[in-house]
Amino acid sequence: MRLFIRHITRYAFDTPASHGLQQLRKTPKSTHHQQVLHWRTDLEGSKKELGFEDHHNNIVELISFEREAGDVVIVSEGEVEIGDNHGIVGRHIGPAPLWLYQRPTDRTWAGPGCRALIRKVTGETELDRLHALREVIAGAISFEIGASLSDWSAEDAVAAGRGVCQDHTHVFLACAREMGFPARYVSGYLMLDDRVEQDAAHAWAEAHVDGLGWVGFDVSNGISPDMRYVRVATGLDYGEAAPVTGLTIGGGGEHLSVQIEVAQQ
Repeated sequence: MRLFIRHITRYAFDTPASHGLQQLRKTPKSTHHQQVLHWRTDLEGSKKELGFEDHHNNIVELISFEREAGDVVIVSEGEVEIGDNHGIVGRHIGPAPLWLYQRPTDRTWAGPGCRALIRKVTGETELDRLHALREVIAGAISFEIGASLSDWSAEDAVAAGRGVCQDHTHVFLACAREMGFPARYVSGYLMLDDRVEQDAAHAWAEAHVDGLGWVGFDVSNGISPDMRYVRVATGLDYGEAAPVTGLTIGGGGEHLSVQIEVAQQ
């Protein structure tokens, strides 16, 4: 399946910003089941300083805002060919050691709430247990747009019993790591069946299973990723895989908007 993607991030300031630095993780990479046919990032009100691959093997672009910028627009777009891999990404590659993905973070530590979910998980094989974990989390935490805060931890989401794909993913990571699995956060794009335009990127989890390598689990949609999913960045949690992170100095009244289009070609 060939997908066209356009991801627009727009900053508007009531008073111009004096300085700004942003890290972009908006460029997908080619893998054995995902082929990037072409991709470009266009900038307005900013310039690219450098590009590099981080320790999670993500493509990162560092941009700076032009001095006294009133509006900054970042447009990333391209086409990606996706093959059906039944959620299996495969062997671990990149400079980060596999054991790193068993380390909890502030967003993915397993407390009483996550451990209670783990006790409900059954299954004969590792893969069975991970699929069961996905179902247990989906049953315990309802998907509700706007129900959570961006800095919520996995325990916060379990206590609230609601959240979005970011929260589902953090809970899965906390539980999977507590169960002994290396697990990582994935940010990317998902083609929806009922619309082309979206207001946010998607997120899901991957766990490393002996004999299979990395396998994807989307708690929010109750499936493993298929040909509608485009992987972009991975990390220990949202903070390391977010499409845009950074800081701004000055610029009163900042307004951020995001527009995403994902369509089959």
